[in-house]
Amino acid sequence: MPTFDEALRRAGEFGRLQQRVFLLLCLTGITFACLFVSVVFLGTRPERFWCRGPSAAALAERCGWSADEEWNRTAPPGPHGAGRCERFVLEAANASALACDDPLAAFPNRSAPLVPCRDGWKYAQPHATIVTEFNLVCVNAWMLDLSQAILNLGFLAGAFTLGYAADRYGRLVVYLISCFGVGVTGIGVAFAPNFPVFVIFRFLQGVFGKGTWMTCFVIVTEIVGSKQRRIVGIVIQMFFTLGIIILPGIAYIIPNWQGIQLAITLPNFLFLLYYWVVPESPRWLITRKKGDKALNILRYIAKCNGKYLSPNYSEITVTDEEVSNPAFLDLVRTPQMRKCTLILMFAWFTSAVVYQGLVMRLGIIGGNLYVDFFISGVVELPGALLILVTIERVGRRLPFAASNVVAGVACLVTAFLPEGIPWLRTTIATLGRLGITMAFEIVYLVNSELYPTTLRNFGVSLCSGLCDFGGIIAPFLLFRLAAIWLELPLIIFGILATLCGGLVMLLPETKGIALPETVDDVEKLGSPHPFQCGWKKKSQVSSSHL
Repeated sequence: MPTFDEALRRAGEFGRLQQRVFLLLCLTGITFACLFVSVVFLGTRPERFWCRGPSAAALAERCGWSADEEWNRTAPPGPHGAGRCERFVLEAANASALACDDPLAAFPNRSAPLVPCRDGWKYAQPHATIVTEFNLVCVNAWMLDLSQAILNLGFLAGAFTLGYAADRYGRLVVYLISCFGVGVTGIGVAFAPNFPVFVIFRFLQGVFGKGTWMTCFVIVTEIVGSKQRRIVGIVIQMFFTLGIIILPGIAYIIPNWQGIQLAITLPNFLFLLYYWVVPESPRWLITRKKGDKALNILRYIAKCNGKYLSPNYSEITVTDEEVSNPAFLDLVRTPQMRKCTLILMFAWFTSAVVYQGLVMRLGIIGGNLYVDFFISGVVELPGALLILVTIERVGRRLPFAASNVVAGVACLVTAFLPEGIPWLRTTIATLGRLGITMAFEIVYLVNSELYPTTLRNFGVSLCSGLCDFGGIIAPFLLFRLAAIWLELPLIIFGILATLCGGLVMLLPETKGIALPETVDDVEKLGSPHPFQCGWKKKSQVSSSHL
């Protein structure tokens, strides 16, 4: 009785159908990337803001001041950069004594009493953001960081719930439900009447957003042959980078945060059309002992690819492993699975903290946000190309480790370089961004290759949950440490990435092997016998696994 890999080889490992499905699902990467980093543009801090009391508002209307004139004549100087978190008590003077050209002249020493802001804010920024919409300034500034943490908390919840659901109920159905959920909750975010409702819908959008991204990644990994896994696993993440490149253009063209939110949300409804063109993962069907359905899909794949499955493929080998619902203990019960799980969790956490930290750092070092963000996205593209030319020649483990070490060393060096040589700081910082991007992309591939089919979606989702946990603490870690010393976050990033580079060298190499189907297959990974010899012997007979 033929195995799934033998039947897939006969039907075509990367024929027309797989190419079509792959390209369609890759579009999910664009929308997910926009959701992942959208807070940078949804929450752009205003260039100038100040507290506006009732007397100042009446005076501005009477005198016909512009925003600049009101700022210059009524906003007190303060330690908050472009923002003013207190206001002058202009009510202390007779209203008729407040002159339009110099209202403070009515007070001794031209200085009115100061009080905390309770009357509203004035912003000198034409584009509306969630900061100006919900007044997330001064004592409420931390709530902007909270909004990004809530999104990542949603990603974490989605990893547990939808990752579990995809392994139990199927990849495709969870993908479609997630796309619909992202669309509906994204609209809720755009039209939220207040901040609590905003963060609730943002949390839910994170839940469903994680479902779309992780499930589409697993589908494209399981529907192709072992030789193509490296290509699809990396190229799909190039579409994630494409989303990062596109987002600043969307934000530059659309004048308000609601428009940006809708522009990155509504395309998810189009993905519901995939119900008619994307098949369920036949690998998953086999693990659920649905060999007949898997064989029907393989026949459909063969027909679309211009191939033909002979009558010998009337049945297909179904795993003897008892079907059970996945649980966390399954990932740590045996030694090899436990080692892989713990190291991959740390790798996901490190990738998220360092990657998101470096992205958000663009917002606190000055410069043109749109241009800098676009350039930072373009910098990521060579990372995917470097991975494609190295992982099949030297394997997964060495590039994975090297990219983390390069990112870590680059962060540490940048932190201690003098300010007088900006070109060198920029060059090394770019190298660090390239390194952590490569590490982030490789961990997706390695994670999916180190878990058996029965636990793959759940395992990838659970381990990547540490990525979401890293995303929760990354904004607070960056801004709180940067308040102490601007370069202190870089030192933390450097230590984490360098340590991660050493740990991933303990993982087994997965170059050129078939996807493991059972936990026992994973336990034999990296062993000189009997697993490698068994695979070698099997490949010599059927030539279907290499």
